[in-house]
Amino acid sequence: MNLEIIHLFVKKILMHAESGHDYWHALRVLNNAKNIASDYEGIDSEILYIAALTHDIADRKIFADNNNIEQLKSILRDNGISQQRIYFLLELIENVSFSSENGQKEKSTELQILQDADRLDAIGAIGIARAFSYGGYKKREFYNPDIPPKLNMTKEEYKKSESTTINHFYEKLLLLKDLMNTDKGKEIAIHRHEFLELFLNQFLDEWNGRK
Repeated sequence: MNLEIIHLFVKKILMHAESGHDYWHALRVLNNAKNIASDYEGIDSEILYIAALTHDIADRKIFADNNNIEQLKSILRDNGISQQRIYFLLELIENVSFSSENGQKEKSTELQILQDADRLDAIGAIGIARAFSYGGYKKREFYNPDIPPKLNMTKEEYKKSESTTINHFYEKLLLLKDLMNTDKGKEIAIHRHEFLELFLNQFLDEWNGRK
């Protein structure tokens, strides 16, 4: 199908989304997915790319109650996408997030690519910008040395966390490098992870007046 239809749909849905989860985030995830997918043959790239664009349209961080998924299903049916492939798309969207990670080893190649594409946008320079953008959106402190990061949180604890933005680096962002699925995802993540560590070292030095 013509992906421009999906682009227009996502632009409309995410028009007022927080800037770390807006259309431009979706487009970056799509570009990451295309980059990683170039290493693979025999995958359903059309469904993968639609999933990359639409993976946040039902995110509860953004939408408390919505019918965006039903609208998406209707668009896909109207454009000849089979029910089986629609189910596959919904499975990708439902399992892409960090909080959905359950340690299962059996993931479709498309899900592995989508997870890596999304996680790459959460680290590196853009990942830092997104973290502080979301922290400001939620009116959280960007740092408080009296509030230590909480590691090994359960899925529910993670979803309810109101911790500081700097703690978010330790509770999630610094963990993503080792959760990458694909060779290309791992390769890109190494560089972006190093940038996170460089930023944190500089931040803490400046906070403590060392530099």
